[in-house]
Amino acid sequence: MASRKSASLKNRVKRVVVAGVQIAPRPNDILYNLEKVIAWFRRAVRETGAKLVAFPESITTGFHPNLPLDAFHVLLPPRIDTILAPIRKVCREERAYCVLPTYERGRKRHTIYNSAFLIDARGDVAGVYRKTHPFPAERLGAGGWTTPGVNYPVIPTEFGAVGMMICYDGDFPEVSRILAIKGAQIIARPSALLRAFDIWEMTNKMRAYDNHVYMLAVNAVGSDASGTHYFGHSMIVSPIAQTLALARGTEEIIYSELDPDPLKRLGIGSDTPMHFDHLEDRNVPSYGNLLSRTARSQFEPARRYSVHKPRRKP
Repeated sequence: MASRKSASLKNRVKRVVVAGVQIAPRPNDILYNLEKVIAWFRRAVRETGAKLVAFPESITTGFHPNLPLDAFHVLLPPRIDTILAPIRKVCREERAYCVLPTYERGRKRHTIYNSAFLIDARGDVAGVYRKTHPFPAERLGAGGWTTPGVNYPVIPTEFGAVGMMICYDGDFPEVSRILAIKGAQIIARPSALLRAFDIWEMTNKMRAYDNHVYMLAVNAVGSDASGTHYFGHSMIVSPIAQTLALARGTEEIIYSELDPDPLKRLGIGSDTPMHFDHLEDRNVPSYGNLLSRTARSQFEPARRYSVHKPRRKP
């Protein structure tokens, strides 16, 4: 018991300030957007004391490129460090971590990943997550541009273990559960979510509550190259599903100091002790192989984009 307790204490989240920077990119202007990210990153660190700062999905271009696939592939630099180098420099200077979401050009023709890079306070690339669940119209196989990733990294830091997922990933309980099982205590969710505020709020709160993790969910504002406008409302949610910070629909910074012991009480301001743990209380043997089966809803959407077979050529 003593060794389990010491290991648990060793891996606790330290008291730390995290921030989300909700800014609008200039569509497909990578250099301009990087300069804007750097300016807002410096401001977030200096004004809030944040040690971890996250930006919205695809901040270097905007979500929808509104370009033919070949043209978009050419727009992205062949070497990702062309995009990362200035962010690595500012992280080193400000001694803070950054979650930088960007499209990433793959080695093969027509391979583009929707990625999020975690840059540490030394300016090193600590980890990269490539969106595993592209939104239907975004998928390469459905006429879009994104090739899905396959890995779920969890990156240890001096203030806690960080996982990442991107926008539509948050609709799938499996993603955050995998990250939590692998030890994530903070999950960053860069997004360009459009559907509705109640869906955005619900999925952020449920993923936090399902897994008892902090959610740093940063949504897009402004318009992308397709003219689509995003509503913002970035949020930081506690492991007991309480909102710690909430943005408006404009450019701004949100931040919160994370409590190292967030599960001691049922709610903020409550003196009722909490006696459950959603990860430990799982009845894993009862699941069998059910969670690894493919399935589809018993109700029909207006249109299906199957992830299991490529789109037929016209």
